[in-house]
Amino acid sequence: MTTSLAFPVPSALGSLDQYIQTANRFPMLTEQDELSLARRLRDNQDVEAARQLVLSHLRLVVAVSRNYVGYGLPQGDLVQEGNIGLMKAVKRFDPDRGVRLVSFAIHWIKAEIHEYILKNWRLVKIATTKAQRKLFFNLRSMKQGSGTLSPADVTAMAQTLGVKPEEVREMETRFAGGDIALELGPEDEDDGRVAPIAYLADASAEPTAVLESRRRDRLQSEGIETALASLDDRSRNIVQRRWLADEDGATLQELAEEYGVSAERIRQIEAKALQKMKGALAGFA
Repeated sequence: MTTSLAFPVPSALGSLDQYIQTANRFPMLTEQDELSLARRLRDNQDVEAARQLVLSHLRLVVAVSRNYVGYGLPQGDLVQEGNIGLMKAVKRFDPDRGVRLVSFAIHWIKAEIHEYILKNWRLVKIATTKAQRKLFFNLRSMKQGSGTLSPADVTAMAQTLGVKPEEVREMETRFAGGDIALELGPEDEDDGRVAPIAYLADASAEPTAVLESRRRDRLQSEGIETALASLDDRSRNIVQRRWLADEDGATLQELAEEYGVSAERIRQIEAKALQKMKGALAGFA
């Protein structure tokens, strides 16, 4: 049994700097402590174990949030959303899979921050599919300055990101769109216009949306893990390197050189593995 860790109780904090200083003071866990706490949470629903796992990884959320401060949203809000992702990761973490919590949690932290940015950066969502979201964040980081991209820039970015030039142009156009005020200012109240706040409904609590959100969370956690477990080691590595890497995925040619086969052979293995995963994921739909 692991020794009980001395985790301080957070007091009321007056600023983000104070919060970050406090988060950095929480002790980091050894692998043995982490596994012991995770098993206590999984087997006994130990709330104190969950608390210690969360507090020891608050510094990770702060570090990840710094990568997104360029979107014009308060870092404190980004940290708050990232903490929600961290808590989801702690709840779903399986200590017997041989993966440290930090590696598992970073996906959930980024997912929550991405969702928050996409909902708040513009009134109307500018990225609705997985491919569009990837293009949104990559284009935002690659684009220098606020000027319009030249045809050569568009072509170069499209090749780098593996998308069509027209997709880059469309996303840039969305970037350039102006923000819409939810409420009218005092000077606009008498001209007969209706503010968007009067007719925009919050559908987040709509039953169908809630069920869809739960299904998506289950698919992203249990479903993906189950589907990957159905593959052999080589196929699993290829899928993870191509589609599940934190940064840009490996190319077919890079994997071909690593395994000593042709790029076409890697593509065939990948296609077969994805088809098998699709079958495994059918039970989570």
